Amino acid sequence: RLKERERSSRGKMEDVLTPTGDTILDQAVRQWLQYDRNPKTISMVQDLVKKGAVEALRECFSSRMEFGTAGLRAAMGPGISCMNDLTVIQTTQGFCCYLEQSFKDLKERGVVIGYDARAHPPSGGSSKRFASLAAAVFISRGVPVHLFSDITPTPFVPFTVSHLGLCAGVMVTASHNPKQDNGYKVYWESGAQIVPPHDVGISKAIKENLEPWPEAWNSEEALKSPLLKDPYQDTFTQYFKAIQKHCHHRDINKSSEVKIVHTSVHGVGHAFVQSAFKAFDLPPPYAVDQQKDPDPEFPTVKYPNPEEGKGVLTLSFALAVTEGASVVLANDPDADRLAIAERQDSGQWRVFSGNELGALLGWWMFHCWKEQNPDAAVVKNIYMLSSTVSSKILRAIALKEGFHFEETLTGFKWMGNRAKDLLDQGKTVLFAFEEAIGYMCCNSVLDKDGVSAAAIAGEMVAYLATKTKSLSQQLTAIFEEYGYHISKNSYFICHDQDVICSLFERLRNFGGKTESYPTKCGRFSISAVRDLTTGYDSSQPDKKAVLPTSNSSQMITFSFSNGGVATMRTSGTEPKIKYYTELCAAPGNSDVTHLKKELDDLVDAIIDDFFEPIKNKLQPKQE
Repeated sequence: RLKERERSSRGKMEDVLTPTGDTILDQAVRQWLQYDRNPKTISMVQDLVKKGAVEALRECFSSRMEFGTAGLRAAMGPGISCMNDLTVIQTTQGFCCYLEQSFKDLKERGVVIGYDARAHPPSGGSSKRFASLAAAVFISRGVPVHLFSDITPTPFVPFTVSHLGLCAGVMVTASHNPKQDNGYKVYWESGAQIVPPHDVGISKAIKENLEPWPEAWNSEEALKSPLLKDPYQDTFTQYFKAIQKHCHHRDINKSSEVKIVHTSVHGVGHAFVQSAFKAFDLPPPYAVDQQKDPDPEFPTVKYPNPEEGKGVLTLSFALAVTEGASVVLANDPDADRLAIAERQDSGQWRVFSGNELGALLGWWMFHCWKEQNPDAAVVKNIYMLSSTVSSKILRAIALKEGFHFEETLTGFKWMGNRAKDLLDQGKTVLFAFEEAIGYMCCNSVLDKDGVSAAAIAGEMVAYLATKTKSLSQQLTAIFEEYGYHISKNSYFICHDQDVICSLFERLRNFGGKTESYPTKCGRFSISAVRDLTTGYDSSQPDKKAVLPTSNSSQMITFSFSNGGVATMRTSGTEPKIKYYTELCAAPGNSDVTHLKKELDDLVDAIIDDFFEPIKNKLQPKQE
């Protein structure tokens, strides 16, 4: 078999007829053709070489996908910059070696691998194919693999890691990214996503293990191995048992006549949300028929991301009107996030922001806990978490109700790991959220989970209906009790890293002065600056930030004397400069019109003062 493979490799090498003239590029192409065994990606590279498409080859081979705390995410296609059979094998080999160094009992405990429904016929890539190859790599080293036999929501992987006490988990998904993308998301034994220094260690191990191991390509044999197990049925059963602990109003649910529409946006969520509603004894939500089955082409939406708002929910609104439903729930394609919209008395639809849903779900989780725990002293054991770019509404609720609130860095990897620390200390982590419509309502999953959040939201809607309250009315009640928190978030698209760096460096050396941040923005005075790229925080006595810092990403937060907060940061998975703004008012200040005007003026000032020098190099948010 080895001789046959060597002959095949020589044949592929001979097909590199026209060198590019770039020695490093030629070497990368030759190594690729030596290692790859996928006929489609081999053919794609050979065609580029024969055409002399040097720039296209450079795009494929100039730089390897960077493995970070979010794992990998890139377009499917040939070359080291893309997701494909070979880069998945190389990544898994590195990950496996890192796990072997980290866990002496890896061969006893094993790993879990899940996947969504993404596929890319031109390159022969698919989530299921990548998951099978990853399983083959682990099995070739004697590591037990729990490989799901069918598509699952992302939350099933961290749940299985914790439930079975495994060393790690891999989920093959690109979540809400465009259809050509795929990803490789990694969980540690804690059941939470990896954080530094694991990303650096895994990345180093990947680069040290680029040549495919002898059995790495043999996925068919791996699928017959006694080391391979299917956790699907057990995880399915145990997951829904776990989330049932958060069902507190079963009698109301059983008699509820509230009509809800659900869309999975061509992803994996449909069957699982239906099962979640059944576990809560809620009437099943109406499914958007055109979007309920997985389809990697995402034919009815421009972007498969419910965070983008009404454009993704058009079919859901139409079905809701037909069925007389007042609420729409939407998952992203891997069902780890949840969007909610509600029909207003005017007939218009209100799509709640991630921060507004954080307020509603946080209120609901505490309301239900309080009903079950009348002893006020126990509240000191309760924690809620949110990311630093999310609304501070949980902090306001915590201050009044007596529980603990903590802020973490952006991303559920930080909230999941902090939740694990608190749970290990015997604390109760009731809720965590990030403004990008991610919610952890059930600490059996130390990550955002759109399936459990959908059922819990469904119960909240049913309960509010018995009080003749809508979600909008309840949100107003929360703000009136704990203080209005008005937020406005958006982004600019920028593919040029030099432009992005120039923006942030200008803010760090404002007015041409070295290490000097702006003190005003338009008519607004800046009271404090926190830079989590450099570790600077003007509000601390020693000027050093308390939260962890990273010089590999850009993130600066400005606090204003009027109670406003604005954070500018780069995205870890998309070519975006994001900005997050919020105006926090004290309870009793209910002049919403004035607050919104004040926030609008602040955002305009930020765009004019901070973004103006590079605005002609940026694309606005895509509607």
